[in-house]
Amino acid sequence: MNRSLLLYMAAAVLGLALGGLFAWTTRPDPPPTGLDGAAVGDPRPDFRHGGLDGQWVSASQFDDRLLLVNFWATWCAPCRREMPVLQAVSEAHPEQLAVVGLAIDDLEAVRDFVEELAIEYPIAVGNADIMATQRSWGNSAGALPYTVLVDRAGIIRWQHLGEVTREELDALLADHLR
Repeated sequence: MNRSLLLYMAAAVLGLALGGLFAWTTRPDPPPTGLDGAAVGDPRPDFRHGGLDGQWVSASQFDDRLLLVNFWATWCAPCRREMPVLQAVSEAHPEQLAVVGLAIDDLEAVRDFVEELAIEYPIAVGNADIMATQRSWGNSAGALPYTVLVDRAGIIRWQHLGEVTREELDALLADHLR
């Protein structure tokens, strides 16, 4: 091979490598929670999705109650682990707290899972519609699970991306259950 062709190829490879390095180091961080939708301190957006029982589930059904909305899916391991925690919290505060699950999933998979774990709080199921609701509720990353606490006045007080524990929820709710 001719020397100038080798130099040209080496320069091209070096340019590609430097361009890739530049793109990697200057890429923006993922958007924080709340960037593309509601944030803590904002009024909660409404939603209306089909529930497992064929009835509509909407945020406005829970006006004047503390509301914990959890976005989840059956294929999401952290979601599966936190569902019993959410059920226990729901049972511990039945008059003061409404827990609602919004599943981005297949209807039959959700029905089977909810039955298996004996989840009793309202669950709605969808795909693109619930993903859009999730974004409007502040999850611009689109990751699961995602949980939001809304106070009795309809104001978002807490947003959490990732699995929640009973201890986290108990500490959070202690400030809002009165």
